Amino acid sequence: MNKQKTISAVVGNIKSGQTIMVGGFGLIGCPLSVIEYLKEHDVSELTVISNNVGESGEGLGILLRQGKFKKAIGSYFTSNRDVAKYYNAGELEIELLPQGTMSEAIRAGGAGIGGFYTKTAVGTDLAIGKELKEIDGEKYLLQKSLKADVAIIKAWKADRMGNLVYYKTARNFNPNMATAASYVIAEVDEIVEVGELSPDDIVTPHLYVDAIVKSEWILTKEGVKKV
Repeated sequence: MNKQKTISAVVGNIKSGQTIMVGGFGLIGCPLSVIEYLKEHDVSELTVISNNVGESGEGLGILLRQGKFKKAIGSYFTSNRDVAKYYNAGELEIELLPQGTMSEAIRAGGAGIGGFYTKTAVGTDLAIGKELKEIDGEKYLLQKSLKADVAIIKAWKADRMGNLVYYKTARNFNPNMATAASYVIAEVDEIVEVGELSPDDIVTPHLYVDAIVKSEWILTKEGVKKV
């Protein structure tokens, strides 16, 4: 089964009001090409789950400036100062999660786990409104799992069935996100024939992936450039 599609076609599956997961740490491992197409796609009121909302005017930061986001759930917003500006103006809701908690919440969502108890953030403002439980004399707070309507992830290589291989730390949140969404779009740098990828190298099996698209924009030392 060949899952390769055009970016314009898969972007059409993203609807206003949906929750989307987007891979990446800063711009590393971020599906930059799909984001470029989303600039022209008429959507709004999105909830985005991503480690950070890109950088100022780059990556997800572009969509933030367009007013496409209603809420951002993440752990490292300070890489994009625009997030604070939109939050303080009342134009963006924010849910801040410790990075490990966020990663585990996504993994739990993909594993069918409703939530988990963690000691991280107990006694801080991040615990406000969350259930506390004492276990063996220690306090823990309940973190609900995270799931999405659409996950937009970035990998290094894919075969035409959608098996994915990642490149070093660009792997970051992408494999977990692939398991936790109803529709998964994988942007990749290279597409090969089935059988060319070593089974030992495959991190995300094709069963998790609905569509693969070829990168048209890449991250360089000078910034995001068209291939």
